[in-house]
Amino acid sequence: MFSCSSAGKKEAPAKPAAPPVVKVDGYIVTPQLLAQDIEVPGSLAAFKETELHPEASGRVTAVYFKEGAMVQQGATLLKIYDGDLQAQLSKLQVQLKTAQQTADRYAALLKINGVSQQEYDLNVLAVNNIIADMNLIRTSISKTTLHAPFSGKIGITTIVPGAYVSPQTSVATLRSVSPLKLDFTVPETYGTKMKQGTLVNFTVEGSDKTYPATISATENEIAAENRNLRIMALVTKQDAQLIAGAFAKVKISLGENNAALMVPSQAIIPKARTKEVMLVLNGVATRQVVTTGVRDSANVEITTGLKAGDTVLISGILTVKPGAKVALNKITKP
Repeated sequence: MFSCSSAGKKEAPAKPAAPPVVKVDGYIVTPQLLAQDIEVPGSLAAFKETELHPEASGRVTAVYFKEGAMVQQGATLLKIYDGDLQAQLSKLQVQLKTAQQTADRYAALLKINGVSQQEYDLNVLAVNNIIADMNLIRTSISKTTLHAPFSGKIGITTIVPGAYVSPQTSVATLRSVSPLKLDFTVPETYGTKMKQGTLVNFTVEGSDKTYPATISATENEIAAENRNLRIMALVTKQDAQLIAGAFAKVKISLGENNAALMVPSQAIIPKARTKEVMLVLNGVATRQVVTTGVRDSANVEITTGLKAGDTVLISGILTVKPGAKVALNKITKP
């Protein structure tokens, strides 16, 4: 006889162990006073800048400027050989004189019916055609001289007398040195505060001086790739240390905010197009998309996505998965 009291019975599968509660540090979001001064990178640029090109092709006969020198608007910078054009113009001048004399004789004959009106008109047409050809030659001659389109400082050139140039040849770069422009961008959050006439300050590398600039224009759209708005300001104080192309640190005062929501920089999780924080709700970690504003050495302003009293993680944010249970080991307040 065999006992079958335990025969055919299967052991119940063991229940999976509950995931361990992760201990992390948290930060309670609390409104605080924030002096809204932002610092953004910028660069100095010439108020006017252009690359000089001749309008005609030919051999350079003279260069009238010195590299790095100031030139006045309309000054002659370069001369291209125009001997062939001058010869054509001289030929047309002789032809014009003869044609004009002939037209004058025909005009006198027309008065006594010595020639027909058609014969007279053909001679007048010949005179006008020669005058038109002379104007075309004079235009071509004018293109052999390069003039400064505006007053400014001319850059370095490789063109010397005897060189062959064409309209594709870059002769030099001309920049107006006064006033300079300050080019920078700000996050779209502050775009509405960048109004024409607003004063900003900036510094440049190698100098402790602070220079003022006045906003003169803003771009008419937000850049899609970085959600920034481009700003242009005019530098109101000139200095020899300010050179076009120099890097600048732009400081913009936006006033004070008595209820700014700030979180430590380490709480921010940067993404390709957004920024997130790890929010704690009822002991569970949840990812939350946020919009950031002013940043200082340790904290970042949150403009959307959080409210006062929320708790965000400041440790373990890259290892704690959304939905994981967490225990706050340490809670920090501002």
